[in-house]
Amino acid sequence: MKINQLQIEIDGIDKEILRDLMHDARKPILQIANKIGISGAAIHQRLRKLEQAGVISGSKFIINTKVLGYSTMAFVGVYLDKAARNSEAVRELKKIPEVLECHYTTGNWSILIKIICRDNEHLMQLLNTKIQAIEGVSRTETFISLDQQIDRQIQL
Repeated sequence: MKINQLQIEIDGIDKEILRDLMHDARKPILQIANKIGISGAAIHQRLRKLEQAGVISGSKFIINTKVLGYSTMAFVGVYLDKAARNSEAVRELKKIPEVLECHYTTGNWSILIKIICRDNEHLMQLLNTKIQAIEGVSRTETFISLDQQIDRQIQL
C-alpha cells in the first residue's frame, strides 16, 4: 500500500483481501490466506494498515427489513426555508429511527434522505408528524422505491 498526498494506492493482494471480505465479511482470514498464499498474520497486518489509512471503516450485518415488516423504502427531498438551518434539521432527522441516510445535496433540495417504513400509511404519518414538523422544513418531495435493482460497493 502506497500513500500519496490525497489518495491511497492498494496493491493486488490488498484488493484480493478486500474483495473477499466485501463479498462476505465473516469469511475466515485463514481461508483467504490459503487462497492468496500468504499467512493469516500478514492478512491481519494488511487489514490493520488499511483501517489506519481509512480505507476500511468497519464491518456490519445487513438486515432484511422486509422480514421485519418494513416494506416501504422512500427517498425524500427536504426543502429548507434557509440553508443555515441545515445542521438543525440534520440534528432532528438523526432522532428519527426510520431515517437510514441523510445527504447534503446540490440542486433543488437542501437534504435528501432515505427512509424505511412499514407501509405507505407509516410513511405518511412519518412525513406529516415528524419530518415536516422539523423547524425550517418548508416542504418535502417523496419518491417511493418500488424495487432496489442494484446494491453494491465500488469494485476493486
